[in-house]
Parts: sequence; C-alpha cells; structure tokens
Amino acid sequence: MNSKRFALVAWTIGSCVALSGPALAEKMTMKVNLTGASEVPAVTSPGKGTADVSFDTVTKVLTWKVNYSGLTGPVTMAHFHGPAEAGKNAPVAIPFKDAASGAESRATLTDAQAADLMAGKMYINVHTDANKGGEIRGQVTK
Repeated sequence: MNSKRFALVAWTIGSCVALSGPALAEKMTMKVNLTGASEVPAVTSPGKGTADVSFDTVTKVLTWKVNYSGLTGPVTMAHFHGPAEAGKNAPVAIPFKDAASGAESRATLTDAQAADLMAGKMYINVHTDANKGGEIRGQVTK
C-alpha cells in the first residue's frame, strides 16, 4: 500500500471513530412560557412565568430554572408532569425540591422520561392554594 492510500485509510478510520464517540452528544435548551390559559382546564390568573430548561442527551441530566410572578398567592408546589401532550393532564414525573421563583435544580431522567421529554410530552405546572390543580403551566418542547 502506498503512503497516500495508507493516509486516506487512516483518515477514514479516524473520522469514523470520532463520529461514533461523544461528539454526537447533544445538549438541548428550551424556553417554556407558563400561563393560566395553558392549564387544563384553563384558569384565569394574573400570573405568568418562564422556565429555562436544558437536557443532555448522553447523561440524561435535565436542568431547569423557573421564574414566575403575579400569582394569586404563594406557590404550594411545582413539578414536571408527563407523559401528556398539550391540552392533556398527566401525573407528576419530577417534583421540584424548591418551588420558589428563580428556583434552579436538576434531575437524571429514566429512559422513558427522556423519551417523553424528547417527544414534547412533559409540562411544568406551578400550584397555589387558590389553584390547587395548577395556576400556570407550560409544555416543554424542543
């Protein structure tokens, strides 16, 4: 084998190895708008919020920071629900340890939760005493 052909074969093998490794990892970021109108059923609320959500497809670590204001009272709990499309309800999937506005946290998802997240079948719900079923909600989508 001549040196040019050897170099081409070595480059091809090296490229294939590089493409099959961690270089294919993807960190996805999503911005979620939280409103009373997104609740199921919808609620009338002066509250609104946003969540910055990121997901590492290799480690399956989900991180989030939620900010909200104008709610009818103090938050009693907040969490991710799933699996459910927009307009449908689902059980709690990932509870927030701290539901305060500006709260940040992370969780490692199961394979099923990761699949639901990637399919747009998870939502964030923020609850108050006046709206026990949820006062503001937002679907997490890519």
